[in-house]
Amino acid sequence: MRASIGSFLNVVADRLPEGRSLVRPRSACPSCERPLPGREMVPVLSYLWLRGRCRRCSAGIPVRLFVVEVLTGVLFTAAYLRYGAGVELLVVYAAVALFLAVAIIDLEHRLILNHMMFPSMPVLLLAAPFWTEMGFPRTFLGDSTMLASFLNSLASDAGAFLLFYLVLVAYPSGFGAGDVNLAGMMGLLLGFPAIAAALWIGIVVAGALATTLVVTRRQGRKDAMAFGQFMAAGGILVLLVGGDTITDWYLDAVSGLAGV
Repeated sequence: MRASIGSFLNVVADRLPEGRSLVRPRSACPSCERPLPGREMVPVLSYLWLRGRCRRCSAGIPVRLFVVEVLTGVLFTAAYLRYGAGVELLVVYAAVALFLAVAIIDLEHRLILNHMMFPSMPVLLLAAPFWTEMGFPRTFLGDSTMLASFLNSLASDAGAFLLFYLVLVAYPSGFGAGDVNLAGMMGLLLGFPAIAAALWIGIVVAGALATTLVVTRRQGRKDAMAFGQFMAAGGILVLLVGGDTITDWYLDAVSGLAGV
């Protein structure tokens, strides 16, 4: 069941950047365009049964379809083990699915679509006062009221948006407007300090990968790298591990190094 969400995310990643309907036509082989019967669309199992190839034309089925289905199942299972059944789990499922779709599209198309970011922001604004009641404590200046939750969300949104906007102005070839919008959306969703942890993870992972690619000469120093995928990965990790847990770990590590 959880891997089925991965199948839908594959459809989103394939069709949304091209402005195609997510409902029609039904899925088909990208090579021979043969509509796929139901038995060939069972998440994970169909790919293994077909050995990664179309049953009619033997063209290779993109391995990304299989990876996303498996990854979605793993992440959703991890979310269930952490949160159990309840409102929190539904929120995390929706957020992880959104982050996965953003990451796939950004990786393959270097796009962060406004029609994925903008519709989510009004929903997150409406949810902003209720995060503590939904099981995600969010404070502001020591208070944990609904107003404090709302102000934390707004401040996180504004801070993340402004930070990335200033980076965009100073270094326009390094970021895009989509990264700025994604940062703001993540601020509304995650709040503080979780947004700081998510962005820090994204920056560290992206920097480490870029350095490795440059050292191994698989990428030039001036080559651009889609950053949204790393922000999305940071958001998923924070949701599954906890922003406070990651922040405490980081502060403990820094304190330990300072005491050496």
